[in-house]
Amino acid sequence: MKEYIAQNRERFFAELFSLLRIPSVSAQPEHKEDMLRCARRVAELLLEAGADRAEVFPTAGHPVVYGRKDVPGAERTVLVYGHYDVQPPEPLELWRTDPFGPVVAPDPATGEEAIYARGANDDKGQIFMHIKAFEYLLRTGRLRHNVKFIFEGEEEIGSASLPAWAEAHRDLLQADVILVSDTTMISDKVPSINCGMRGLAYLEVKVTGPNKDLHSGHYGGAVANPIQVLCEMIAGLLDADGRVTVPGFYDKVVELSAEDRASLARAPFDLEEYKAFLDIADVRGEKGYTTLERTGIRPCLDVCGIWGGYTGAGAKTVLPSEAHAKISMRLVPNQRGKEISDLFAAHFKAIAPACVKVEVKPYEGGDGFLIPISSPAFQAASRAMADVYGIEPVPSRGGGSIAVLADLQRILGIDPLLMGFGLERDTIHSPNESFLLRQFFAGMESIALFYGYFR
Repeated sequence: MKEYIAQNRERFFAELFSLLRIPSVSAQPEHKEDMLRCARRVAELLLEAGADRAEVFPTAGHPVVYGRKDVPGAERTVLVYGHYDVQPPEPLELWRTDPFGPVVAPDPATGEEAIYARGANDDKGQIFMHIKAFEYLLRTGRLRHNVKFIFEGEEEIGSASLPAWAEAHRDLLQADVILVSDTTMISDKVPSINCGMRGLAYLEVKVTGPNKDLHSGHYGGAVANPIQVLCEMIAGLLDADGRVTVPGFYDKVVELSAEDRASLARAPFDLEEYKAFLDIADVRGEKGYTTLERTGIRPCLDVCGIWGGYTGAGAKTVLPSEAHAKISMRLVPNQRGKEISDLFAAHFKAIAPACVKVEVKPYEGGDGFLIPISSPAFQAASRAMADVYGIEPVPSRGGGSIAVLADLQRILGIDPLLMGFGLERDTIHSPNESFLLRQFFAGMESIALFYGYFR
């Protein structure tokens, strides 16, 4: 496929950039029309690549793009999943380029060429690799399997609409594997394939004290400050060993055997390099586990945002009426997102002092999953990536969440295969998101080879 990429390189950039220019930010209502526009563009690219069918289906939220190509006599069917929605680009002032003005530019640290834009990696760049690998196989007469595509517009906000759509369209989605590129490799030195991901429970909490903002001189020291109370409550959610204190939180967490932990430890990881990349003096997390274990096989709780009171320029001596925080909990298989959300809500209300009122609002959530590394699909992916990278990939456990994959696994009765090509340096969800060209093209090659090895 190297020759095909070289011949079509500029066309590939033009087509991908047409997607990256669309601000398909699913979390922001003002981009509703952009979501539809992006879905239609994805469908156009599928048809141009050779799909027999590509349609935009409405849902209760943002649209789903469905496409397919049927191959006479095919023995296998591959269902490709991805998403065309992206994270909000803010803070805009930290971007070196326009987040929706894609460019190919050198990495400031290494000089390697990369695509810079919101969605360059997550996930427009990675779904585009699948469309082009499919195009190559079809146009060169190498496609031996049926291929179906399902690209949603709500992954970044919890995929609320996709499970119901999938339930209603099971007949369209029957396949032998769900092929996904929406993850990162552990390292660019040794490739890896995720054999599982964590689930997610995400909530917003509100702590209310007095019924209005008060003068901090007249009332300070006599009335509870909701910000201070909220901080005290949050501080109590983790103990000195980094364990979550919510009762029942660990009840269904399965401890990995020494053998399984040793297997996962085969993945290359340089702690000093990790700290240097993040510009931190040390790591922190649950006692008794390595950094990779903390992000792969253990659950955790983090505060993703906190606000209240006056934050503008200058001074305003106010004792605020309210304080807010957004809290995420990453979950491991057997933990259930809804159950953990309920446990958290009950605990958070129970630890609140009488001087404040507490509200807990659940947002997105979902379950984690594991897949067997002995499956034909995993073995095919391993062979393909070994051919491209010159070294056998190692199995890994992803710390992030694609909660809807557990839903699709349950609804369709087939396993997902996480064949991602991002790297940590790509800073997805952050300013200056990018995708190294060598990873972008290696992804296309690996995906094309996967189809040849999948039997």
